[in-house]
Amino acid sequence: MNSLMTQYPILWPLTKEILVGTVLLIVVLIFHGSAINHVIMRFERQTTKNLAHKEFNWVFVHFYGAFIYIALIHIIEVLIWAFFLLMLGLMADALVAIIFSGSCYTTVGFAPDDLPHGWKSLAFFIAFTGLFSLAWTTSVMINMTNIYREAWRAKYLSRHP
Repeated sequence: MNSLMTQYPILWPLTKEILVGTVLLIVVLIFHGSAINHVIMRFERQTTKNLAHKEFNWVFVHFYGAFIYIALIHIIEVLIWAFFLLMLGLMADALVAIIFSGSCYTTVGFAPDDLPHGWKSLAFFIAFTGLFSLAWTTSVMINMTNIYREAWRAKYLSRHP
């Protein structure tokens, strides 16, 4: 009796590609969640103290600092994907791997698909990671922006009662 993989030889490369893509997606999303939670928890801890002491300008400093950290987290995630592409031998040039990963991650799609046959769907997994990560970041930024706005309001009201 022939196995399913023997009967349908296309299944193994496709299955391998889906498994690798899923594992790498999970790795990047775990990194994202850990990093973004660290940033937001620090932001909330610092700004709570700042608001209590009426140190409104420090809230603004922490907001922009957190924003920079979050941007760096996304850049690191693009680099992680590029690293995986290089380690799997799917791309030979680091710069091409970074540009391709960034193009897929942001879903802009400006870079040519240089992945070899049998690995084309990794572009989807990179894009899916970017969509999830950017949505997660958006929800975090909404909360941070509310705290930022609260500080602006309190600063303004303290000047104009």
